[in-house]
Amino acid sequence: MINYKKCSEVNMDLIFDAFTIGFSDYIIKLSMPKDIFVNRFFGPEGNSLDYSHIAFDGDKAIGVILGGIKNYEGIKTMRCGTLAVHPKYRGQGISQKLMELHKEVASKNNCKQLFLEVIVGNDRAVKFYNNLSYEKVYDLKYFSLEDLSTLRNYNNPHMHIKKINFVDFKNAVGETKDYHINWQSDIDYVETLENSLYYGAYVGETLVGYLCGNTTGKINILWVNKNARNKGFALGLLSTFSKEVDVSKLSITVPNNHLMEGFIRHIGFKKDSISQYEMYLNI
Repeated sequence: MINYKKCSEVNMDLIFDAFTIGFSDYIIKLSMPKDIFVNRFFGPEGNSLDYSHIAFDGDKAIGVILGGIKNYEGIKTMRCGTLAVHPKYRGQGISQKLMELHKEVASKNNCKQLFLEVIVGNDRAVKFYNNLSYEKVYDLKYFSLEDLSTLRNYNNPHMHIKKINFVDFKNAVGETKDYHINWQSDIDYVETLENSLYYGAYVGETLVGYLCGNTTGKINILWVNKNARNKGFALGLLSTFSKEVDVSKLSITVPNNHLMEGFIRHIGFKKDSISQYEMYLNI
């Protein structure tokens, strides 16, 4: 008989075991040491033990769902941080039950929507979520730039770009945000990272663009005021960032932003093989 418990009621080793075996045959390799799993999934990813559940067959951990709640783009949202079931136990309704428990937690906490990401091509998972009434809203595309020479050689002495602190960056985003930011690039997410860098582009004292990235080369947010576009500010921000990080490539996630996609393709970014859907369910 399959039993279910809150993750807050069990040892972290069991949660990690369920995660590891559940993703052992995943489309992409998703294996990591336990300390990295804990720091990532219960750190920046925003999952909570109280909002997560684990499935057991006797004493054996065979499935897990992680959940996190936050105010996401103005709406109290429960995100499914991961759903994993032991390969030998699939098709027995365990994922369905874990998702039911997930939704119950969201309702009890007055969430207005459920949200998750799923890899494009994982048709079984997409069909499963569709059957639960989730709908695809955003496409997440991942891009990388491996030849950084053009960016690092770029120089515009008339452009004023400087590092800014997190508070100034957060305030700037709050005043200008008219675009979608994916969960793993959102303000709450980057605030928890120790290696984030923030830059602002200015005309006089007026901020006209900003960039948030981290020392691994990941660009979380890149924005330029529509009245200042096509004047080199985005290129200047990327150039400044690329000169300060010791990496061999840059990466960026683009959620349904054709202007951004066109720009980064133009300067040499190539689309990665993996992409995702963001799927939502209003409750």
